[in-house]
Amino acid sequence: MKNLMIFKTIFLLLLFMACDGQINSTQKKNNKPVGGGCDGCELMYIGIPEKIPSIETSPGWNKTGQKLIVTGTVFQLDGKTPASGVIIYYWQTDHTGHYTPRDDMDERTKRHGHIRGWVKTDAEGKYTIKTIRPAPYPDDVLPAHIHLSIKEPDVENEYYTDEINFDDDMLLIPYKKKHPLENRGGSGIVRVLLKDGVQIAEHDIILGLNIPDYPKKLKTSKISGLNIGEDQPSFIPFHAYGLDKGTQTCPVCKYGRYHGILYFVGNHPDWKEIKNWLQFLEQESKKREKYLKVYFVYGNEKNYHKQTRQTELERLGMELHIRNVALTFVPSFTDKTTEAHLNKINPEVKNTFVIYRHRSIVDKYIDLKPTAETFQMLSDALSKTQGNYFDLPAPGYE
Repeated sequence: MKNLMIFKTIFLLLLFMACDGQINSTQKKNNKPVGGGCDGCELMYIGIPEKIPSIETSPGWNKTGQKLIVTGTVFQLDGKTPASGVIIYYWQTDHTGHYTPRDDMDERTKRHGHIRGWVKTDAEGKYTIKTIRPAPYPDDVLPAHIHLSIKEPDVENEYYTDEINFDDDMLLIPYKKKHPLENRGGSGIVRVLLKDGVQIAEHDIILGLNIPDYPKKLKTSKISGLNIGEDQPSFIPFHAYGLDKGTQTCPVCKYGRYHGILYFVGNHPDWKEIKNWLQFLEQESKKREKYLKVYFVYGNEKNYHKQTRQTELERLGMELHIRNVALTFVPSFTDKTTEAHLNKINPEVKNTFVIYRHRSIVDKYIDLKPTAETFQMLSDALSKTQGNYFDLPAPGYE
């Protein structure tokens, strides 16, 4: 009888341990990887060097093909704080559109081809890759691209961001219409400029942006506008005052390859503050001459009447002697006829400032008061985001 009791005790103990093991296994299985997993991203660890530079020359740099430099900054989720120590693994096709392997490569990595490598962001979050421009896959609709995988120092697993695509690629627009980009880590579309025979593309990355199950969250109580790192969308406001007066002109379609700022005001206009802001922006535009485009976008949906709104902004422009700032309006920030809804502006906040360059949002501010401190802050933000030596000036207002 005693032996039987011992046997039962052992059996129940083993049963409990087995069930406990199943629970733990299930919990582990339900722990989703950051980013939702990635086919091939794990190959970044094969052949990874012990010391990774912030400036990398790829195996393709001295091979046949158009030389290309990809350079940029990696930011934390706020889009403003530089992220150091982040490993970026890249792999791409050669000038024929193939992932051409070398005989001495690890068998597992041959599918990524020999043009692969790593950079690690420096103290300011910067990185540079010197490579060649990849070619699209032969007889395919997919635009040419460079794959990227990210490993943050304090995030458990690697994850992929949007591939780098090129805005002058003939395959890009038709492909985007059928396959909208995810903006993982920000927009992957880069503008290519030519300097001394070398193509240069600037590509910033926002860690965690549009990444599923990302463990870090933004600490903010006010939300308005798209995220830093995403593309500034096309929309067609009515131009009441300025160079494009009397038209419905898309700011980023006409001038988006350059530096611009959109000043949105919704349902709670404070005209004294608006006038102060417009006078400040007028001076900033004048100071920066043809390097900056400025738009006031009024989207108050209360008592909207098109002609009344047109007249109201015309009078405002004449009163303030505006010459450089475009005064525009939309019926509301949810309006689809002007595609204003694509901006995702919250009409209940007092204002939203969006700074863009090369169609990419590079900075954003919500509910700013027009004070000497905020004027200086915004001026500094414009100087910081205006670009570097290979940027071109924007066509200015006459």
